[in-house]
Amino acid sequence: MKTAIISLTYIEMKTDKKLKPIYKKWWFILITVILSFPLWPFLLGAFLAYKTFKTGFNKKLKYSLIALILLPTVFIGSVWAAAVISPKPAEETKKTEVESVSLTSPFPSPNETPSNEDENSNQVQSNPATTPTQSPDTSLQNQATVKVQRVIDGDTIELETGQKVRYIGIDTPETVHPSKPVQCFGKEASNKNKELVLGKQVRLEKDVSETDKYDRLLRYVWVGDVLINEVLVREGYAQPSTYPPDVKYQERFLEAQRLAREENKGLWNACDYFGQPLTTSSSTSPQTTTQTQQTTTTQTGNCVIKGNISSSGEKIYHLPGCGSYNKTVIDESKGEKWFCSETDAVNAGWRKAKNC
Repeated sequence: MKTAIISLTYIEMKTDKKLKPIYKKWWFILITVILSFPLWPFLLGAFLAYKTFKTGFNKKLKYSLIALILLPTVFIGSVWAAAVISPKPAEETKKTEVESVSLTSPFPSPNETPSNEDENSNQVQSNPATTPTQSPDTSLQNQATVKVQRVIDGDTIELETGQKVRYIGIDTPETVHPSKPVQCFGKEASNKNKELVLGKQVRLEKDVSETDKYDRLLRYVWVGDVLINEVLVREGYAQPSTYPPDVKYQERFLEAQRLAREENKGLWNACDYFGQPLTTSSSTSPQTTTQTQQTTTTQTGNCVIKGNISSSGEKIYHLPGCGSYNKTVIDESKGEKWFCSETDAVNAGWRKAKNC
Protein backbone atom coordinates (compact mmCIF):
# COMPACT_ATOMS: atom_id res chain seq x y z
CA MET A 1 0.00 0.00 0.00
CA LYS A 2 2.79 2.34 0.96
CA THR A 3 4.62 1.48 -2.24
CA ALA A 4 1.52 2.31 -4.35
CA ILE A 5 1.11 5.70 -2.67
CA ILE A 6 4.77 6.54 -3.23
CA SER A 7 4.46 5.47 -6.91
CA LEU A 8 1.35 7.62 -7.53
CA THR A 9 2.98 10.59 -5.80
CA TYR A 10 6.07 10.20 -7.98
CA ILE A 11 3.96 9.94 -11.17
CA GLU A 12 1.94 13.03 -10.17
CA MET A 13 5.11 14.99 -9.53
CA LYS A 14 6.65 13.94 -12.81
CA THR A 15 3.41 14.70 -14.69
CA ASP A 16 3.06 18.15 -13.13
CA LYS A 17 6.64 18.85 -13.91
CA LYS A 18 6.11 18.05 -17.59
CA LEU A 19 2.64 19.59 -18.05
CA LYS A 20 3.05 22.87 -16.26
CA PRO A 21 5.26 24.47 -18.92
CA ILE A 22 2.69 23.53 -21.63
CA TYR A 23 0.15 26.06 -20.36
CA LYS A 24 2.64 28.79 -21.09
CA LYS A 25 3.15 27.75 -24.72
CA TRP A 26 1.45 30.04 -27.31
CA TRP A 27 0.52 27.14 -29.58
CA PHE A 28 -1.26 25.36 -26.73
CA ILE A 29 -3.33 28.49 -26.06
CA LEU A 30 -4.12 28.85 -29.79
CA ILE A 31 -5.24 25.22 -30.14
CA THR A 32 -7.42 25.56 -27.05
CA VAL A 33 -9.09 28.69 -28.43
CA ILE A 34 -9.75 27.01 -31.82
CA LEU A 35 -11.13 23.79 -30.33
CA SER A 36 -13.41 25.74 -28.02
CA PHE A 37 -14.79 27.84 -30.90
CA PRO A 38 -18.31 26.25 -30.79
CA LEU A 39 -18.44 26.93 -27.01
CA TRP A 40 -17.43 30.59 -27.04
CA PRO A 41 -20.91 31.97 -26.11
CA PHE A 42 -21.18 29.48 -23.23
CA LEU A 43 -17.68 30.34 -21.97
CA LEU A 44 -18.38 34.06 -22.19
CA GLY A 45 -21.70 33.67 -20.37
CA ALA A 46 -20.09 31.54 -17.65
CA PHE A 47 -17.32 34.10 -17.21
CA LEU A 48 -19.79 36.98 -16.86
CA ALA A 49 -21.93 34.97 -14.43
CA TYR A 50 -18.83 34.15 -12.34
CA LYS A 51 -17.73 37.80 -12.22
CA THR A 52 -21.26 38.82 -11.20
CA PHE A 53 -21.27 36.20 -8.46
CA LYS A 54 -18.03 37.65 -7.09
CA THR A 55 -19.40 41.20 -6.93
CA GLY A 56 -20.59 42.82 -3.73
CA PHE A 57 -24.23 43.11 -4.77
CA ASN A 58 -26.91 41.82 -2.43
CA LYS A 59 -27.93 38.24 -2.95
CA LYS A 60 -31.31 38.95 -4.63
CA LEU A 61 -29.85 41.35 -7.19
CA LYS A 62 -26.85 39.12 -7.76
CA TYR A 63 -28.89 36.03 -8.65
CA SER A 64 -31.24 38.06 -10.81
CA LEU A 65 -28.32 39.33 -12.89
CA ILE A 66 -26.87 35.83 -13.17
CA ALA A 67 -30.23 34.55 -14.47
CA LEU A 68 -30.39 37.39 -17.02
CA ILE A 69 -26.91 36.40 -18.23
CA LEU A 70 -27.40 32.62 -18.38
CA LEU A 71 -30.79 32.54 -20.16
CA PRO A 72 -29.66 34.35 -23.35
CA THR A 73 -26.31 32.54 -23.09
CA VAL A 74 -28.04 29.15 -23.43
CA PHE A 75 -30.14 30.31 -26.39
CA ILE A 76 -27.38 32.13 -28.26
CA GLY A 77 -24.87 29.39 -27.50
CA SER A 78 -27.18 26.68 -28.85
CA VAL A 79 -27.77 28.57 -32.09
CA TRP A 80 -24.05 29.32 -32.42
CA ALA A 81 -23.01 25.71 -31.83
CA ALA A 82 -25.63 24.40 -34.28
CA ALA A 83 -24.48 26.83 -36.97
CA VAL A 84 -20.82 25.91 -36.49
CA ILE A 85 -21.18 22.16 -36.16
CA SER A 86 -24.12 21.28 -38.45
CA PRO A 87 -23.13 20.49 -42.08
CA LYS A 88 -24.78 22.44 -44.88
CA PRO A 89 -27.51 20.48 -46.73
CA ALA A 90 -26.42 19.11 -50.06
CA GLU A 91 -28.01 20.67 -53.13
CA GLU A 92 -30.73 18.67 -54.81
CA THR A 93 -29.85 17.25 -58.19
CA LYS A 94 -31.84 18.63 -61.08
CA LYS A 95 -34.63 16.44 -62.32
CA THR A 96 -34.67 15.59 -66.01
CA GLU A 97 -37.45 17.21 -67.99
CA VAL A 98 -37.95 14.06 -69.98
CA GLU A 99 -40.28 11.44 -68.57
CA SER A 100 -41.94 8.31 -69.83
CA VAL A 101 -45.67 7.78 -69.56
CA SER A 102 -46.86 5.90 -66.49
CA LEU A 103 -48.68 2.83 -67.68
CA THR A 104 -50.94 2.92 -64.62
CA SER A 105 -51.90 6.61 -64.89
CA PRO A 106 -55.70 7.11 -65.06
CA PHE A 107 -57.20 8.39 -68.31
CA PRO A 108 -59.82 11.14 -68.08
CA SER A 109 -62.24 10.57 -70.93
CA PRO A 110 -63.68 13.93 -72.10
CA ASN A 111 -67.06 13.80 -73.82
CA GLU A 112 -66.30 16.39 -76.46
CA THR A 113 -63.58 16.76 -79.05
CA PRO A 114 -61.66 19.98 -78.34
CA SER A 115 -61.03 22.52 -81.04
CA ASN A 116 -57.60 23.42 -82.41
CA GLU A 117 -57.65 26.60 -80.32
CA ASP A 118 -58.26 24.62 -77.12
CA GLU A 119 -55.74 22.00 -78.09
CA ASN A 120 -53.03 24.57 -78.55
CA SER A 121 -53.86 26.82 -75.61
CA ASN A 122 -51.44 25.06 -73.27
CA GLN A 123 -48.66 24.35 -75.74
CA VAL A 124 -45.32 25.63 -77.03
CA GLN A 125 -41.97 24.65 -78.61
CA SER A 126 -38.19 24.67 -78.53
CA ASN A 127 -34.72 25.63 -79.64
CA PRO A 128 -32.16 23.09 -80.92
CA ALA A 129 -32.15 23.24 -84.71
CA THR A 130 -31.36 19.78 -86.05
CA THR A 131 -32.80 17.37 -88.60
CA PRO A 132 -35.46 14.68 -87.95
CA THR A 133 -32.92 11.90 -88.39
CA GLN A 134 -30.66 13.08 -85.58
CA SER A 135 -30.60 11.25 -82.27
CA PRO A 136 -32.72 12.57 -79.39
CA ASP A 137 -31.22 13.73 -76.11
CA THR A 138 -29.17 11.08 -74.34
CA SER A 139 -31.57 11.34 -71.41
CA LEU A 140 -34.21 9.79 -73.66
CA GLN A 141 -32.22 6.79 -74.77
CA ASN A 142 -33.27 4.44 -71.99
CA GLN A 143 -36.83 5.67 -71.41
CA ALA A 144 -39.73 3.22 -71.58
CA THR A 145 -41.94 3.13 -74.65
CA VAL A 146 -45.69 2.71 -75.03
CA LYS A 147 -47.78 1.47 -77.95
CA VAL A 148 -50.08 3.71 -80.00
CA GLN A 149 -53.47 2.04 -80.37
CA ARG A 150 -55.33 4.80 -82.27
CA VAL A 151 -54.60 7.93 -84.31
CA ILE A 152 -57.29 10.55 -83.75
CA ASP A 153 -56.01 13.10 -86.28
CA GLY A 154 -52.77 14.55 -87.55
CA ASP A 155 -51.56 15.78 -84.17
CA THR A 156 -53.40 13.68 -81.58
CA ILE A 157 -53.04 10.00 -80.70
CA GLU A 158 -54.37 7.53 -78.14
CA LEU A 159 -52.09 5.10 -76.31
CA GLU A 160 -52.83 1.52 -75.35
CA THR A 161 -53.17 2.80 -71.76
CA GLY A 162 -56.19 4.90 -72.81
CA GLN A 163 -54.34 8.20 -72.48
CA LYS A 164 -54.58 10.76 -75.26
CA VAL A 165 -51.50 12.64 -76.35
CA ARG A 166 -51.47 16.03 -78.08
CA TYR A 167 -48.28 16.71 -80.06
CA ILE A 168 -46.46 19.77 -78.71
CA GLY A 169 -45.53 22.65 -80.99
CA ILE A 170 -47.38 21.77 -84.18
CA ASP A 171 -50.85 22.09 -85.65
CA THR A 172 -52.37 20.03 -88.45
CA PRO A 173 -55.56 20.76 -90.43
CA GLU A 174 -58.81 19.70 -88.73
CA THR A 175 -60.59 16.45 -89.53
CA VAL A 176 -62.68 15.66 -86.42
CA HIS A 177 -63.66 19.07 -85.01
CA PRO A 178 -67.38 19.12 -84.07
CA SER A 179 -67.98 22.65 -85.34
CA LYS A 180 -65.53 22.88 -88.26
CA PRO A 181 -65.49 21.15 -91.64
CA VAL A 182 -62.64 18.93 -92.69
CA GLN A 183 -59.86 21.32 -93.63
CA CYS A 184 -57.55 21.24 -96.61
CA PHE A 185 -54.95 18.47 -96.27
CA GLY A 186 -56.46 17.31 -92.97
CA LYS A 187 -57.11 13.72 -94.09
CA GLU A 188 -53.65 13.49 -95.61
CA ALA A 189 -52.09 14.66 -92.32
CA SER A 190 -54.13 12.14 -90.34
CA ASN A 191 -53.14 9.32 -92.70
CA LYS A 192 -49.49 10.32 -92.51
CA ASN A 193 -49.65 10.27 -88.71
CA LYS A 194 -51.12 6.75 -88.88
CA GLU A 195 -48.31 5.68 -91.16
CA LEU A 196 -45.71 7.05 -88.74
CA VAL A 197 -47.00 5.85 -85.36
CA LEU A 198 -50.06 3.58 -85.44
CA GLY A 199 -49.34 0.25 -83.76
CA LYS A 200 -45.76 1.28 -82.98
CA GLN A 201 -43.88 1.73 -79.73
CA VAL A 202 -43.26 5.44 -79.12
CA ARG A 203 -41.25 7.32 -76.54
CA LEU A 204 -42.79 10.46 -75.07
CA GLU A 205 -40.78 13.53 -74.12
CA LYS A 206 -42.17 16.19 -71.81
CA ASP A 207 -41.35 19.89 -72.11
CA VAL A 208 -42.79 22.05 -69.30
CA SER A 209 -46.55 21.52 -69.31
CA GLU A 210 -47.96 18.17 -68.22
CA THR A 211 -51.44 18.21 -69.78
CA ASP A 212 -53.81 20.59 -71.54
CA LYS A 213 -57.26 21.64 -70.29
CA TYR A 214 -58.71 18.39 -71.63
CA ASP A 215 -56.23 16.28 -69.64
CA ARG A 216 -54.40 15.15 -72.75
CA LEU A 217 -50.67 14.66 -72.27
CA LEU A 218 -48.58 17.31 -74.03
CA ARG A 219 -45.56 15.55 -75.47
CA TYR A 220 -42.94 15.31 -78.18
CA VAL A 221 -43.31 11.87 -79.78
CA TRP A 222 -40.29 9.83 -80.82
CA VAL A 223 -40.15 6.61 -82.84
CA GLY A 224 -36.62 5.41 -82.40
CA ASP A 225 -34.44 8.44 -83.15
CA VAL A 226 -37.10 10.23 -85.23
CA LEU A 227 -39.10 13.15 -83.79
CA ILE A 228 -42.58 12.70 -85.28
CA ASN A 229 -43.68 16.29 -84.54
CA GLU A 230 -40.82 17.54 -86.71
CA VAL A 231 -41.37 15.02 -89.50
CA LEU A 232 -44.98 16.16 -89.92
CA VAL A 233 -43.83 19.77 -90.33
CA ARG A 234 -40.90 18.89 -92.59
CA GLU A 235 -43.11 16.86 -94.94
CA GLY A 236 -45.74 19.61 -95.15
CA TYR A 237 -48.47 17.96 -93.08
CA ALA A 238 -48.33 20.43 -90.16
CA GLN A 239 -47.29 23.94 -89.24
CA PRO A 240 -45.41 25.13 -86.14
CA SER A 241 -47.74 26.40 -83.45
CA THR A 242 -45.88 27.80 -80.46
CA TYR A 243 -47.42 28.36 -77.04
CA PRO A 244 -44.96 29.14 -74.20
CA PRO A 245 -43.61 27.73 -71.98
CA ASP A 246 -43.26 24.59 -74.17
CA VAL A 247 -40.69 25.90 -76.68
CA LYS A 248 -37.88 23.35 -76.64
CA TYR A 249 -37.90 22.47 -80.36
CA GLN A 250 -39.38 25.70 -81.74
CA GLU A 251 -36.37 26.56 -83.90
CA ARG A 252 -36.23 23.05 -85.35
CA PHE A 253 -39.91 23.22 -86.32
CA LEU A 254 -39.55 26.67 -87.90
CA GLU A 255 -36.58 25.48 -89.95
CA ALA A 256 -38.51 22.36 -90.99
CA GLN A 257 -41.41 24.55 -92.14
CA ARG A 258 -39.07 26.79 -94.14
CA LEU A 259 -37.68 23.80 -96.01
CA ALA A 260 -41.15 22.34 -96.63
CA ARG A 261 -42.37 25.65 -98.09
CA GLU A 262 -39.31 26.03 -100.31
CA GLU A 263 -39.84 22.52 -101.65
CA ASN A 264 -43.62 22.99 -102.01
CA LYS A 265 -44.36 19.92 -99.93
CA GLY A 266 -47.73 18.80 -98.63
CA LEU A 267 -50.20 21.52 -97.72
CA TRP A 268 -47.86 24.20 -99.14
CA ASN A 269 -48.59 22.78 -102.59
CA ALA A 270 -52.23 21.84 -101.98
CA CYS A 271 -53.79 24.72 -99.98
CA ASP A 272 -53.88 28.51 -100.27
CA TYR A 273 -53.41 31.03 -97.45
CA PHE A 274 -57.08 30.68 -96.58
CA GLY A 275 -56.76 26.94 -95.94
CA GLN A 276 -58.72 26.13 -99.08
CA PRO A 277 -57.68 23.72 -101.82
CA LEU A 278 -55.89 25.46 -104.69
CA THR A 279 -58.50 24.01 -107.10
CA THR A 280 -61.35 26.13 -105.70
CA SER A 281 -64.86 24.94 -106.49
CA SER A 282 -66.85 27.07 -108.92
CA SER A 283 -69.76 27.03 -106.46
CA THR A 284 -68.04 29.62 -104.22
CA SER A 285 -70.59 32.31 -103.46
CA PRO A 286 -70.10 35.82 -104.94
CA GLN A 287 -70.32 37.26 -101.42
CA THR A 288 -67.37 35.15 -100.25
CA THR A 289 -65.35 36.07 -103.34
CA THR A 290 -66.01 39.79 -102.86
CA GLN A 291 -65.11 39.57 -99.17
CA THR A 292 -61.85 37.82 -100.02
CA GLN A 293 -60.95 40.48 -102.56
CA GLN A 294 -61.70 43.29 -100.09
CA THR A 295 -59.60 41.63 -97.42
CA THR A 296 -56.51 41.42 -99.59
CA THR A 297 -56.62 44.86 -101.25
CA THR A 298 -54.27 46.48 -98.74
CA GLN A 299 -51.87 43.57 -98.35
CA THR A 300 -48.30 43.68 -99.67
CA GLY A 301 -47.88 41.19 -102.51
CA ASN A 302 -48.54 37.67 -101.24
CA CYS A 303 -48.10 38.65 -97.60
CA VAL A 304 -51.60 38.06 -96.23
CA ILE A 305 -50.90 37.32 -92.56
CA LYS A 306 -52.10 40.23 -90.43
CA GLY A 307 -49.85 41.34 -87.57
CA ASN A 308 -52.20 43.19 -85.25
CA ILE A 309 -51.36 44.97 -81.96
CA SER A 310 -54.13 44.75 -79.35
CA SER A 311 -55.22 47.58 -77.06
CA SER A 312 -53.08 46.04 -74.30
CA GLY A 313 -50.01 46.10 -76.57
CA GLU A 314 -49.97 42.36 -77.27
CA LYS A 315 -48.76 41.39 -80.74
CA ILE A 316 -51.05 38.83 -82.40
CA TYR A 317 -51.02 37.55 -85.96
CA HIS A 318 -54.13 36.32 -87.83
CA LEU A 319 -54.08 33.80 -90.66
CA PRO A 320 -56.65 33.87 -93.46
CA GLY A 321 -59.62 31.86 -92.28
CA CYS A 322 -59.16 32.73 -88.60
CA GLY A 323 -62.21 33.96 -86.70
CA SER A 324 -61.05 37.58 -86.47
CA TYR A 325 -59.16 37.80 -89.75
CA ASN A 326 -61.73 39.70 -91.84
CA LYS A 327 -62.54 42.30 -89.18
CA THR A 328 -58.89 42.94 -88.32
CA VAL A 329 -57.57 46.14 -89.89
CA ILE A 330 -53.81 46.74 -90.13
CA ASP A 331 -52.57 50.24 -89.32
CA GLU A 332 -48.87 50.33 -90.17
CA SER A 333 -48.48 53.75 -88.54
CA LYS A 334 -49.08 52.02 -85.18
CA GLY A 335 -46.43 49.39 -85.84
CA GLU A 336 -48.81 46.75 -87.20
CA LYS A 337 -47.51 44.68 -90.11
CA TRP A 338 -48.29 42.28 -92.90
CA PHE A 339 -46.33 39.02 -92.85
CA CYS A 340 -45.59 36.60 -95.66
CA SER A 341 -45.18 33.58 -93.37
CA GLU A 342 -45.81 32.46 -89.81
CA THR A 343 -42.04 32.14 -89.39
CA ASP A 344 -41.63 35.86 -90.11
CA ALA A 345 -44.41 36.71 -87.65
CA VAL A 346 -43.01 34.55 -84.85
CA ASN A 347 -39.48 35.83 -85.38
CA ALA A 348 -40.79 39.40 -85.21
CA GLY A 349 -42.39 38.73 -81.81
CA TRP A 350 -46.02 38.10 -82.79
CA ARG A 351 -48.03 35.12 -81.49
CA LYS A 352 -50.78 33.22 -83.26
CA ALA A 353 -54.40 34.22 -82.54
CA LYS A 354 -56.21 31.71 -80.36
CA ASN A 355 -59.21 31.54 -82.67
CA CYS A 356 -57.11 30.31 -85.61
